[in-house]
Amino acid sequence: MPRYTPEQLAQRNTTVWTDVQLILAPIQFVFFLIGVGVTYLHYINPDIIAFFWVDVAILFKSFLFALLFFTGAYFEKEIFDKWIFSREFLWEDIGSVTAGAFHILYFILAFTGASREVLVWEAFLAYFTYIANAMQYIVRILLEKRNEKILRNSNALS
Repeated sequence: MPRYTPEQLAQRNTTVWTDVQLILAPIQFVFFLIGVGVTYLHYINPDIIAFFWVDVAILFKSFLFALLFFTGAYFEKEIFDKWIFSREFLWEDIGSVTAGAFHILYFILAFTGASREVLVWEAFLAYFTYIANAMQYIVRILLEKRNEKILRNSNALS
C-alpha cells in the first residue's frame, strides 16, 4: 500500500525535513556501529574499553536518535498534518517510541545505580530496538521507491 499520494510525494521531495533526515540517519547509524562496538569490547573484556566509553557512546547515539525523532515529527506534521502516529507512519512511530524508551531506560537505570552489567545489557537492548526500527524504515523506503517508479511509469503512459 503506497504511503504517499502523488501530492504528498511531491511535498516530501521538496521539504527541508527530508534532507535533514537523509543527513542525520547515516550519522546515527555510524554512532550505532561505534556504540555496539564499544559496548561489545567492554562486555568481552572491561580492560579493553573503559565503561566510561559505553556511557559516552549511548549518550551520543541517544542524542542523535532524539534529534531524528523530533525532526521526523516536523516532517510528519508538514506532510500528513499530524506530529506523530499518522496512519502512514504508525508502525515506524511505534517502533521509534519503543526504541526511544529503551534508550531513555539506560539513563534511568544509570541514575538509579544499576550495575555495569545491567547497563551493558540495556545498551545492547537499546541498540537492538534501534536496528529493528531502522529495518522497518528501510523496508518502507524500498516499497515506496517501488511505488514511485509505478507512479512515474503510469504518468508516462498517460
